[in-house]
Amino acid sequence: MVADKPKKSKPADKLDADEPDHIDVELVHFIEKLQEVQDELEKVNEEAGDKVLEVEQKYNEIRRPVYLKRNEVIKTIPDFWLTAFLSHPALCDLLTEEDQKIFRHLDSLGVEDQKDVKMGYSIMFSFNENPYFEDRKLEKTYTFFEDGAIKITGTTIKWKDGSGASNGVNGEKKGKKRSLTEDSFFSWFGETDQKDITELHDEVAEIIKEDLWPNPLKYFNNDIDEDEEDSDGEDDELTRSDGK
Repeated sequence: MVADKPKKSKPADKLDADEPDHIDVELVHFIEKLQEVQDELEKVNEEAGDKVLEVEQKYNEIRRPVYLKRNEVIKTIPDFWLTAFLSHPALCDLLTEEDQKIFRHLDSLGVEDQKDVKMGYSIMFSFNENPYFEDRKLEKTYTFFEDGAIKITGTTIKWKDGSGASNGVNGEKKGKKRSLTEDSFFSWFGETDQKDITELHDEVAEIIKEDLWPNPLKYFNNDIDEDEEDSDGEDDELTRSDGK
């Protein structure tokens, strides 16, 4: 059997054009080294993330009594949460006139992370006795699973006669976004549709949890700067239906 003749080396500038599948051994080595360093960095980032969560869970416990103290003070201020909602550029249009009447009976609002903050959170609205519904607490809970799935549950409101759907409080939602005029804010508690969970993004919950809840006094006092107002204005789209 005759041995193959060695191939002549080609100029470097012709390698890519003539041999697109050619792989430089040295380049492969460098890429493998880079991957090793990147893997090491990812490991550090995961450890850092775990530490951040540990700190967050620790301070959640420290914040809890302070939030309770804040709620007690808020209860002494008439229509505090109604005013804060109406002053928030992304939430104000979610309240119908009827909703505003109901909000006058809102006693407290709370956001509570699960013990493992990665697992989810709940948003609670506590009401005084009122002529609209039997419930004293309305709640919406988000539970996150390791596989990326999300479970959403909300209170089924027990409306009193003459309130609720019969008065237009639970209007049907049009399209994927909340409608400016058709929906009551209270229909949000029943929005738990998970047909396309990968696209599910509850902007209302995110705004309440990450923006309103940490410092509602800022909105009660209408003390927001122009930059915040401009950025929050982008969220106004969530109040409009797809069909204009």
